[in-house]
Amino acid sequence: MTDNVVPLFKEPQSSTDTIPAPAPGPAAPDAVKPVRVWRRTGRGLRTAVTSERSRTAARLVARHGMYVIGGTRITAKRTWDGRTASRYERMIRAAEAGGNFDEAKEWEDRLQRFRAGRHHRRMDLLRSAPDLTKSALYGTGLTVGGLLLLGIVLAIANEDISWVVAPIGAVIEAIRWIVAVATVVWGPALTVGPWLALLALWGVGRRQQTAPQWTLPAQQRDDAGAPITPSIVVTALRDLGIAPLRNAIKDMGDAGAGMLGPIRIAGCGVEVDVTLPSGVSTAEVQGRRRKLAENLARHEHEVFITLPAAARTVRLWIADSGALDEPIGPSPLVTDETMTANYKTGKAPWGQDLRGDAALISLYQRMLLITGLSNQGKTAALRALALWLALDKTVEFRIADLKGVGDWDMFDGLATTLIQGPTDEHVIDATEMLEGGVAEMERRIQAPPGTVFPPLVLVVDEAQVAFMCPAVGDDKRPYGGSKATSRYFMAARKIHNQGRAVDVTLWEGTQDPTDQNLPKLVREGAHTRVSLALGTESQARMALGDKAVDGGAAPHLLRQGLDKGTVVVASDGIAIPAGQASITVRTHYIDTDTAKLIAERAKALRDGVTTAHTIDHGPAADPLADILSVLGTEPRVLTQDVLKRLAALNKDAYGGWSFLDLKRVLDGTGAEPYKSDGRMVIGRERLARVLASRPDNGSASAAE
Repeated sequence: MTDNVVPLFKEPQSSTDTIPAPAPGPAAPDAVKPVRVWRRTGRGLRTAVTSERSRTAARLVARHGMYVIGGTRITAKRTWDGRTASRYERMIRAAEAGGNFDEAKEWEDRLQRFRAGRHHRRMDLLRSAPDLTKSALYGTGLTVGGLLLLGIVLAIANEDISWVVAPIGAVIEAIRWIVAVATVVWGPALTVGPWLALLALWGVGRRQQTAPQWTLPAQQRDDAGAPITPSIVVTALRDLGIAPLRNAIKDMGDAGAGMLGPIRIAGCGVEVDVTLPSGVSTAEVQGRRRKLAENLARHEHEVFITLPAAARTVRLWIADSGALDEPIGPSPLVTDETMTANYKTGKAPWGQDLRGDAALISLYQRMLLITGLSNQGKTAALRALALWLALDKTVEFRIADLKGVGDWDMFDGLATTLIQGPTDEHVIDATEMLEGGVAEMERRIQAPPGTVFPPLVLVVDEAQVAFMCPAVGDDKRPYGGSKATSRYFMAARKIHNQGRAVDVTLWEGTQDPTDQNLPKLVREGAHTRVSLALGTESQARMALGDKAVDGGAAPHLLRQGLDKGTVVVASDGIAIPAGQASITVRTHYIDTDTAKLIAERAKALRDGVTTAHTIDHGPAADPLADILSVLGTEPRVLTQDVLKRLAALNKDAYGGWSFLDLKRVLDGTGAEPYKSDGRMVIGRERLARVLASRPDNGSASAAE
C-alpha cells in the first residue's frame, strides 16, 4: 500500500533543488481523497450546526436546563423568604419607592412582629431541650413498662414464663424488619431521589416560565393576543425606556406588582390602574403609547391611556387582540320600533363604550360639534342623533346639508327646512336659515318670563363649506370667513351665546378641521365636542380642546378607514369615568334605507310637516332707497335715528344693523356719514344726488 503512495512534497536536497513536477500518468487517488473528505466533512458539520433541527434541539436543551435552574432559584428564594424577614423588607422598599409611606409603616410593624415571634420560638427551643430529654426517657420507660405488663398478662394466660418478654421481642423483630426493608430501599432511593428532586425543580421552573424567550418554540414565542397578567403589564412598563420607572421597578421587592391595582374585565378587554413611582409623570407614559402597546403584544389602537381621579395614576384599557375590529350590535332605534324620545329628560342610544356598556348621550340644550377626516362616518353618527331626537314630536328641525348627496333625504317632510347642495347659493340659503334661527331666538328672548318654547335644532352638515364660502352679499358682507362681518360666523356665534336658554341649538358637522374652516370661537362654543379619526394632534386639540387631549383623548391615533364610526366625546351630556375628560364610543351604524324607516316612524308622530327647500327672501331690499325714505324731509338725521327707523321699516333686513353696517353701505357713494355739531349724521341732499345719478336698473343689479 505504501509503495503506491505518491508524496505530496519532497524535501529539497540543496538550495538548488526544486520541487519536481508531477509524474505523467494517472493521478494518485489516495493522496487526494483525504482533502476531499475533510472538505465534505466541514460542509456537513456546518450544515448540521446551522440546520433547523439542530437549532430546535439546542433550544430544547437550553429551555429545559433553564427550567431546572429557574426552579432551583425560585425554590431557594421561597425557602429563604419563609425563614427570614426578606419578604417584609422587599415590601417596605416597594411601598417607599411607590410613595405609599402608610403602607410602608404597616409592613414595618409586621416585620417587627415577625422578628419578635421568631425570637420567642428560638428561646422556647433552647429552654425545651432538657424537657425533651426528660420526656423521651419518661416515654421510653412507660413503653417498656407497658410491654412488660402485657408480657406478664400473656404469661399468666398461657402459663408460660417466656411470654413475659414476648411483646418486647416482637417490637425488636419489627424494628429489625423495618431496618431490613430500609436497607433494601435505601440504595434505589439514593439513586432515584436526586432525579425526583430535579424533576420537582423542573416542574416549578416550567410553571413559572423561567426559560428565556429565545428558547421557546415558535408558537409559544408568538404571544400576540396573550392574556394580560400583572407580570406582562409590569414588564411592559419597565421596558418603556423611562429610566426612573425602570429603576424604581428594579428596586421594588415585589418586582413592581405593588404599582398595579386589580386587573378588571372591561367589555372586550381589561382595565388596570397603575400608580406610578415618584419621579415618573403620567405624561411620560402617555407619550409612549405605541411602545407600551407593542410591549403588551397589542396594536396601538388596542391600548388606551387615561387619567383617573387618583394622583400619579394612569388607567390602562387593553383590548383583546382583534376585538375592536369586530362590529357592535344594531342600534336600539332599529331593534325597538316602539322607542320614542324626550328632548329634555331622554338620552340617545348612540353606541357602546370600550367597556361594552351602552353609550347614552343627552342632547338637552347642548350645542354640538362633530368633526373628523373625510369618509369616517361623521354624517352617519350625526344623523343617528337626529333620528332619535326626531322621535320627540315637539322638536323642530332646520337642516342644511352642504354636501348634497342625499344623506338627509329622509328628513323631507320631517324638517321645516331642508337645504341640500354644495354651491354658494346653498351656503347663502344655509346662512339665512341660521339668521332665521337667530331671529327666532331673539323673539323668544323677548317673550315674557316663563314662556315655554318647542325645541328648535339647526343642523349644518359639512359646515366647513360655509366658512370657506367666498360669496359676498349686497351689503358687502361676506357669507364665509371668521371676521366680525362674516354672516354665517356671526349667526353661529349669536346662537352659541344665547340660544341654549330658549332651546335653540346648533349642530355642526365638519371635516379635516383647521383655523380657517372651523374658527376657534365656533368650536369653543359647542357643549358637546365629538371627533372621529384625525390626522394630527393639533387637529385633535381643535376638535376636543386641550383639556381632553391632555387627559388622554387621542382621536388622531384612531385608524383612518378601519375605525369608522368610532368617536371620542368630550361632553357633560354623556357618562365619563371619574377623572377623565373624554370617552371613546363605537357608534351604531344606521344605513340610509334603515334611516328612512325610522324617519317614517317619526313622521307618523307628527300631523304633517311642510318642508321648505329654499329660503323665502321676500322682496329685494334697496338699502340706499330705504335710507332715503327714512330720512323724510329733514336735511340731515343722526345715524342712530336712521338705524332705528330702518329697523322699524324692515326688521328682517335691518334689525341687526349697527353703525358699521350703515357706514359700509354708504362708503364710496359720496353720501358717507359726516359730523355735524360733533355728532355723526347723514345728509338727505347728498343721498338724493347719489340715487338720482344711479342707473334705473341699479337697484335690480344690486339685488342680484
